[in-house]
Amino acid sequence: MSMFGVKPAGFMLRLAAVIVDCIVFFLFITVPVALVFGTVSMSGGSQPMWANVVFGYMLPFIVTLWFWQRYLGTPGKMMLGIQVVDARTGRKPTIAKSVVRYFAYIVSILPLFLGFIWIAFDKNKRGFHDYLSGTAVIKRVPEYIKR
Repeated sequence: MSMFGVKPAGFMLRLAAVIVDCIVFFLFITVPVALVFGTVSMSGGSQPMWANVVFGYMLPFIVTLWFWQRYLGTPGKMMLGIQVVDARTGRKPTIAKSVVRYFAYIVSILPLFLGFIWIAFDKNKRGFHDYLSGTAVIKRVPEYIKR
């Protein structure tokens, strides 16, 4: 299946990107926060409440949206040559679509990760969060084709 002349990224490629992102997040956010505050806990460990909110919720949200807007993907997606795009146009998704995509992950997670598993069976390789936000994950389009 091809959307606007490019191939959608499949389940295994997207899963590998998530694993890379988890490693990057751990190394560049979790470890430094633990070194500064002594522990990382979303349940209110010894660090101040503001640290839980900032580092546990706000920072991942802001960093993820920044990567999607600047590079069309998080570090894992970039390393594996895939991009998050507007499903209709193939261009960078709007900020609004990116925000919806981020929070739509909840819909993909809640029914036993069915929204993510769906990617493996969907003809367009899109998960619930992709459909809800109007985005798609594709194999990277070379620069010379974009012009």
